[in-house]
Amino acid sequence: MRILVTGGAGFIGSHVVDAYLEQGHDVVVIDDLSTGKRENVHPRAKLYPMDIRDEELEGLFATERPEIINHHAAKASVRESMASPMLYADVNILGSLNLLQLSRKYGAKKFIYISTGGAVYGEPEYLPADEAHRIQPLDPYGASKAAFEHYLPLYQANHGMRFTVLRYGNVYGPRQDPFGEAGVVAIFAGQMLRGEQAVINGSGDQERDFVYVSDVAQANILALDSGDGRVYNIGTGKGTSINEIFARLKAATAYERAAVHGPPKAGEVFKIYLNVDRVARELGWQPVTDLQEGLRHTVEYFRADG
Repeated sequence: MRILVTGGAGFIGSHVVDAYLEQGHDVVVIDDLSTGKRENVHPRAKLYPMDIRDEELEGLFATERPEIINHHAAKASVRESMASPMLYADVNILGSLNLLQLSRKYGAKKFIYISTGGAVYGEPEYLPADEAHRIQPLDPYGASKAAFEHYLPLYQANHGMRFTVLRYGNVYGPRQDPFGEAGVVAIFAGQMLRGEQAVINGSGDQERDFVYVSDVAQANILALDSGDGRVYNIGTGKGTSINEIFARLKAATAYERAAVHGPPKAGEVFKIYLNVDRVARELGWQPVTDLQEGLRHTVEYFRADG
C-alpha cells in the first residue's frame, strides 16, 4: 500500500516509516523539519518538507494518492502549549482537519491518528486509565489532541473514512531529541553522557507509562488492517517514577552527579499509566521491550551518536 506518514522525520514517525518499509509498503513522508531531521528519514521513503497547514498539501495528495494516512505530525510540548494555545489549536486541530479533508477528497481508505494517552485523561480518576476514562486534559496540547479525535467518527459516518486512534504513553528510544522539552529519557541520557547536571522537575515522584519506540511502531503496523473505528491505548500498563528513570540512567551511564530538583512544570499530570487490555485483546499487540532493555538500547544509541 501507499502510506503517507506525517511527522515522518520525527522521533516516533521515522520508526513507523521504517516499519512500514520493512513490510513492503510504499511510504511518503510530510514533515516541516521544525523538530524532525532529514537524516531520520529512510532513503527509500519520499520526503516532502511541508507543513500540514500548507496549501501545497493538496498537490501532494493529487500526485501521490495515498491509500493510508498515518498522522503523527503535531505540536507536542505541554509547556509550549500553555504559552501558545492558539498555535496548538491551529496546528493540531485545523492542520489535522486540512489533512482529513484532503484524505477524503483524494480517496484515502483509512486515517490512523496518533493521540496522547499521557495528556487527554488529565489527572486520572483511576489507574491504569482505560479508553473509557473521562477526557479531561490539563493543558492545551492534550485538549487539541482530544478535540480532533471527535472528527474521526463523524467522517466515518458521513464519508466512509475508516479510522483508528492510538493514544500513546510516554514513548522513548533512539532518535528522541535530547535537547528538547519533551522526552525525559532522552534529556537525562544526553545530559548524563555529556557530564551536565540533570534536573528533575518537581519531586520526581511523578509517574509515566514508558513504552519503547519499536513496540509502538508495531502497533502502527497492526492498525493498517485492524481496529477500524476504535481507540487504543499504547503503553505498558505500568507506571515508573521520574526518580526511578534517573536512577536507572545514572547506573547505565556511570553518571557521578546527584539529582537536582527544580520546580514542577505547569499543566503536567502527576501520575498516569494506561490500561492496554483492549489493544491486546483486539489487535494482539503487547509491549515486548522491558524498561531496562529499552533504556540500555537508548543509552547505546546516544553514546554512539556522540
